Amino acid sequence: MAPKAAKGAKPQPASAPPPPGAKPEEVKKDDKEPSDKPQKAVKDDKEPSDKPQKAVQPKHEVGTRKGCRRYRWELRDSNREFWLLGHAEMKILSLGCLIAAMILLSSLTVHPILKLIITMEISIFSFFILLYSFAIHRYIPFILWPISDLFNDLIACVFLVGAVVFAVRSRRSMNLHYLLAVILIGVAGLFAFIDVCLQRNHYRGKRTKKHMLVPPPGKDKGPQEGKGPEPAKPPEPAKPPQPAKGKK
Repeated sequence: MAPKAAKGAKPQPASAPPPPGAKPEEVKKDDKEPSDKPQKAVKDDKEPSDKPQKAVQPKHEVGTRKGCRRYRWELRDSNREFWLLGHAEMKILSLGCLIAAMILLSSLTVHPILKLIITMEISIFSFFILLYSFAIHRYIPFILWPISDLFNDLIACVFLVGAVVFAVRSRRSMNLHYLLAVILIGVAGLFAFIDVCLQRNHYRGKRTKKHMLVPPPGKDKGPQEGKGPEPAKPPEPAKPPQPAKGKK
């Protein structure tokens, strides 16, 4: 005998028999009733992550780097440009020749102006090598360093060639050390001239930007700033007094 259904309860439909050949797992899935709970809406947009994302920095520009990160980038970029373009090799060779010439002339009695020229050029070449090696010129933008380096190489070439001519004319007989020192001074001037040619190739095909040294306009400019003062209005003529009432 089947149990009687409770009063008020709806009669449940009898489950249909499973089709032949159906797997028991599929039968269980079909017998499951749909859930009354509403399904959660799937969000199409991805939720923003709480972690701050690093901005992608450009390779050939300093970008938004600051502090030590900017100095490391400036140092690497300055040395890459200094060595790959050949300026470092020419300056180091000129410096080595001048130091060797100074050592050879230190044991001889020569005119003091010759030692002065060699000492001056050694200090200037050392200054530019340190300037480019430590990227100091990147933090002093108000000086046009490529132009100053070009003029320095030209002046160094002229001074060293003049030193060779002066050293040859000041002595009639030259020993071996003196002759080697004069040759080294001339070779240093030759390397300086080669550096001038390398810098000329660097400037070829480049144009100066217009309004490069013009300062940008101020942000807090008033609407009438920069205009002259407005002309003063002439005073209005005084009105004659009106007669009192009852009097002519």
